[in-house]
Amino acid sequence: MKIDVVSIFPGYFDALELSLLGKARQRGLIDLRVHDLRESAHDKHRTVDDTPTGGGAGMVMKPEPWGAALDAVLTADDAGDDPLVIFPSPAGDVFTQAMARELADESHLVFGCGRYEGIDQRVFDEYASRGRVRLVSIGDYVLNGGEVATIAMIEAIGRLVPGVVGNPESLVEESHEEDGLLEYPSYTKPATWRDRAVPEVLLSGNHAAITQWRQEQRVERTRRVRPELLPWALRGDTRGRHAADD
Repeated sequence: MKIDVVSIFPGYFDALELSLLGKARQRGLIDLRVHDLRESAHDKHRTVDDTPTGGGAGMVMKPEPWGAALDAVLTADDAGDDPLVIFPSPAGDVFTQAMARELADESHLVFGCGRYEGIDQRVFDEYASRGRVRLVSIGDYVLNGGEVATIAMIEAIGRLVPGVVGNPESLVEESHEEDGLLEYPSYTKPATWRDRAVPEVLLSGNHAAITQWRQEQRVERTRRVRPELLPWALRGDTRGRHAADD
């Protein structure tokens, strides 16, 4: 998978050199390239923002640097694929595990990280007229910019790329996967730690009983923490609560 990121803070993405994604990049499973938006601003101060037209607080990112940066990234895509441009935005579709699975099938993702009061709307309109553009929100809260949201999405998507996670079976046992329920509690050795014992059933060797216990724990944890997921999950709808919005 090829991933391009445009940001005024490319150093944010050094974190993606670590752990599984870092190894995936070394092995060529993920080709991640980060581009500094300011390199596409050609005035003396490399300005990427200006005051909002019509008045208002804050600053808005200018269309010219974004146009130059995205044109360069998309023109360099010589593989003949169909890149998907994603802008983290509170006005976008909510990012879910189902969306992560969908995006993991893409061959080329381009992330545009906004800052300040956002990016000039004409940037979205321009690239939507030329290809595929998607605004995506990672939750109902406000961040200083799109970098953290982009890192979260790249990690969720990247670990689903075949070969990134060593044991693919572990992917389907996690929260929000398979039937939409949260994951069951996990334990390891020793059997007792600070007078807290591992549940006896996990030490029994009875795999049927262990499977049943884990499923019961998943349902109970979901009921306690995310009860809104249960009606859809128990019907086998893996899209969770967002299915009702379709």
